[in-house]
Amino acid sequence: MAEQKQEKPPLAIISQFVKDFSFEAPNSPQLFFNKEPVEANLKLNIDIKVKKLNDELFTVDLVTKVHNTTKKDDKSIFMIELVYSGLVGLNMPEEEHKHALLVQTPQYLFPAVRALISRITSESGFPPFNMALVDFEAMYKERQKKEN
Repeated sequence: MAEQKQEKPPLAIISQFVKDFSFEAPNSPQLFFNKEPVEANLKLNIDIKVKKLNDELFTVDLVTKVHNTTKKDDKSIFMIELVYSGLVGLNMPEEEHKHALLVQTPQYLFPAVRALISRITSESGFPPFNMALVDFEAMYKERQKKEN
């Protein structure tokens, strides 16, 4: 029987993992005792960092920062900093790498980021923060404009 050579996929997420994580709720438990509902002001920042390990292997870091403050007096409700990473193998022409690493890979990683943030806010006594979906294609196009 002839041995079949297995072709590598164009993009393979070899592993996903939490690289760095920080959660702070500096004004707890006082915020839980407010008699009136607290209006919040949410700031969300998402960035993508890529590191080339060799010609076919990369790490992609999805860096997510969430800072929730009170509208009334700008006190911190909670702060989250999460670096969620993927070890990625690419088997495609080099001119396709940028799109694969800045759009396709974050699309694979984002559901885990969203679930982690929702769970940590919920388990910290706050309503779960369910992040809206992110348009990584639009982020990529905006990045391209800035680079040109």
